[in-house]
Amino acid sequence: MADNIPMTIPPTHLLRELGTFKSVARIAVGRHQEPVAMAAGEPVMALPGFGFGDLAMTALRRQLRKAGFTDLKWGLGTNNGDVPTLLLRVIDQLERAAALHEQPLRLVGWSLGGYLAREAARERPDLVKQVITLGSPIKGGPKYTAAASAYKLLGWDLDAIEAKVIERESVSLQTPVTYIWSKRDGVVDWRATQDMDDAGATNIEVDCSHMAMIFDPMVSHIVLSQLRRHLID
Repeated sequence: MADNIPMTIPPTHLLRELGTFKSVARIAVGRHQEPVAMAAGEPVMALPGFGFGDLAMTALRRQLRKAGFTDLKWGLGTNNGDVPTLLLRVIDQLERAAALHEQPLRLVGWSLGGYLAREAARERPDLVKQVITLGSPIKGGPKYTAAASAYKLLGWDLDAIEAKVIERESVSLQTPVTYIWSKRDGVVDWRATQDMDDAGATNIEVDCSHMAMIFDPMVSHIVLSQLRRHLID
């Protein structure tokens, strides 16, 4: 078991998702900054979370476009949670997009999409310049999520999945990764959404729910700041 992460996530954690209304209020009162275009068309792919597709990433991709990035859909339909198969398909999409744009891509992934983004970078660092995850279960797979009980009922061996996740970490990341996480996350335990073991990782705490991370203007501002930071680095 990952250090300091509870064996199960209490169902009451889902009440934290009521904080989504706080993010809606931030939009309503205009508590956000319009992005300044400065990216010169750098390609960024947005990867959705489990159970969602490209439509869920619309607000974030709009902000990317306003900031001058070329926003790319992942184009794989609904994220069905089949990580081994999806990872191969994501890498195939990255190969095509990198060839088209003649450069590696930057990836922003929400929830499971962030895990896929990070693992694609681990497998093919030549295709990925940067990764940003939003509330992604990078530790333990589905074991430390609110859906753990449902996965067990379906017959998934969550301990075996966690062991595979740990095994993959024996291959060091060569790509810079920013982990955006929140203690208000009611879907993934916040201790499983950051990487305190990698000295090169950037961990940034935000104040919003899991579901709000893809449209909260505060989070979008941080995403753009991190993308710009690595434009300069």
